[in-house]
Amino acid sequence: MSYKSILLNLNIDGPIEPLARIGVSLAKRFDARLIGFCAADAPLPVTMAPEGAAIAAEIWEQSRDEIRRRLIDLSGEFGNLVAGAVETGWHGEIENPDRALARKARMCDIVVTDASRGASTGDSYRMADPGSLVLRAGRPVLVAAHGATDLPARRIVVAWKDTREARRAVADAVPLMAMASEVTIVAIDRHPDDWIRDSVHDVSTFLAGHGIKARTEIIKTDDDEHNRLVDFFASVSAELVVSGAYGHSRLREWVFGGVTRSLLDEVWLNRLMSN
Repeated sequence: MSYKSILLNLNIDGPIEPLARIGVSLAKRFDARLIGFCAADAPLPVTMAPEGAAIAAEIWEQSRDEIRRRLIDLSGEFGNLVAGAVETGWHGEIENPDRALARKARMCDIVVTDASRGASTGDSYRMADPGSLVLRAGRPVLVAAHGATDLPARRIVVAWKDTREARRAVADAVPLMAMASEVTIVAIDRHPDDWIRDSVHDVSTFLAGHGIKARTEIIKTDDDEHNRLVDFFASVSAELVVSGAYGHSRLREWVFGGVTRSLLDEVWLNRLMSN
């Protein structure tokens, strides 16, 4: 099992170099094709007066023309940054970033993005929302730490819950865990029982079948689960966290599980999340 196509989601407002470096490093690691991607759109100006409609449409088209020019510039910048290091492709779209990226995820094994503002970007026209992406893409999403230029992933922690999403994430992360020097499966619960212990053991056995030796840890705590997880990540110097992503759509907004949103908001972490 490996990643043979990586979709790299780039921010139209840049800078793109840090994420491009991560993409190149991953593509080299897996001998994969690196597909640069960027999407943005412009909101249609609101006007109440009929005579203002033509002006609003003209402004809208000018804004979209600016996006077209920026996408051309980004394509060239991406090509220069990669400079033939790996096989590449490019897709630029004038469209809602969330929809465009979720659709293009069909062409890759994994999506790589960043989340400098956490779970929600606040600008749905200029950049894809990381929270929406992990729930819609149908592919694992690697959310890079803010400002990172590399993804060593020598020490990986699986934040385990016995759910469909977590099982999917573990399977999706196998190629990265196979290259790690240390893998830890951690489960946190107020009242750990045999069910939790059995599930952690089964995950360890699954990974062993792929040649991955993982240690396990079950933490009993009455504290906030997210805070305890973050403390654990720091204590083992985790370079990548693997977890399920939990949430659903409600009234045109995405509602996330508490730990999912919290992990997305921890912008200093590299996170691989699956739904």
